[in-house]
Amino acid sequence: MKAIIQTRYGPPEVLQLKEVPKPTPKDNEVLIKVYTTTVNRTVCGFRSAEYFISRFFSGLLKPNNQIRGNEFAGVIEGLGKDVKSFKPGDKVFGYNDTTLGAHAEYMTIAEDASITTMPESITYEEAAPITEGAHYALCDIRAANIKRGQKVLINGATGAIGSAAVQLITWFGAEVTAVCNTKNVALVKSLGAHEVIDYTQQDFTKLNTQFDVVFDAVGKSSFGKCKPILKKKGIYMSTELGYLSQNPFLALITPWLGGKKVLFPIPTISKKDIEFLKELVETKKFKPVIDRSYPLEETIEATRYVETRQKTGNVVITVSHNN
Repeated sequence: MKAIIQTRYGPPEVLQLKEVPKPTPKDNEVLIKVYTTTVNRTVCGFRSAEYFISRFFSGLLKPNNQIRGNEFAGVIEGLGKDVKSFKPGDKVFGYNDTTLGAHAEYMTIAEDASITTMPESITYEEAAPITEGAHYALCDIRAANIKRGQKVLINGATGAIGSAAVQLITWFGAEVTAVCNTKNVALVKSLGAHEVIDYTQQDFTKLNTQFDVVFDAVGKSSFGKCKPILKKKGIYMSTELGYLSQNPFLALITPWLGGKKVLFPIPTISKKDIEFLKELVETKKFKPVIDRSYPLEETIEATRYVETRQKTGNVVITVSHNN
């Protein structure tokens, strides 16, 4: 089968398209024929190992799992002997951030992992990007206990995480003020934002309004800059470590100081999370934003584009065509 292989850390050019053996599912695993996957910030981060700490999860000197990719949508083609919850022909989607493997024509994953059947009436292209950005957003929403009636500002509302956060926080009942560039103002409004700020025209840190939560989904601001727009007990969250990796440190000390604080939750994902997101898609409360698609053979080009940090929503990779 064809797969994107990485044998060392580095720039997008370390990725290679190769023929490798088709995997065989273990007793508790399913074999998936992958139709679509994505290139996202997570796989880019593990590929480059720009943050050295990522190597403690992916391999100290080189990647432990050479086939890239975490999000997937496809069809069950084979079952381990102990699998009970799926059958051949089931259309499925999910997320594998432990062993990866989605940038390939076939992959295996445990039946009790973050996988479930696809929502009806959506395509494989629409199913693959449901999970990555949304599970990061969901993790932060829960950590901050965002609820109805609160005011939340989202900086970077057009990335995979930010565009998911606008929709999910709106579903939780909070009022969203979203920050984006000029070309995406209409899009972000359509996602449910109460107010949209064009950062090319206005500095959101100078607003007179104060918020219960500031969620920096692109890591381009800081706790210090955002403190003036936080309420007395306001929360700042970021998806990045911040300057000199300050955000995890601030998350340790600020809760003990009283008043405004930083949260930096470690992201997790479960089958229940996947099933929750599936339900939101089915009820049209959440829809992942898709920027563009590339064939598997152009994964390097897709990766370069993602790393410009100018994408809107998600970048999908077509692995196989559903004939």
